[in-house]
Amino acid sequence: MSDEEPKKLVLRTAPFDARFPNQNQTRNCWQNYCDYFRCINAKGEEYEPCKQFKRTYHSLCPNEWTSKWDDQRENGTFPAVLDE
Repeated sequence: MSDEEPKKLVLRTAPFDARFPNQNQTRNCWQNYCDYFRCINAKGEEYEPCKQFKRTYHSLCPNEWTSKWDDQRENGTFPAVLDE
């Protein structure tokens, strides 16, 4: 590939998850967000399986929600336990 050829952008969405079969993906978003932070707390940010949770919640969750949840985690007011 030469320097002049543009890189192709690959867009992907979250894969089907049988736990969340309905059109409303709010719970799927929430679960993957929580699972990501539980995973990195247990295994570290470079652990490859954790990255799938992150890709999924980035695909499903509105940015406003994740921003709010990030703020809550930083302030200690997040409504879920993430360091199990």
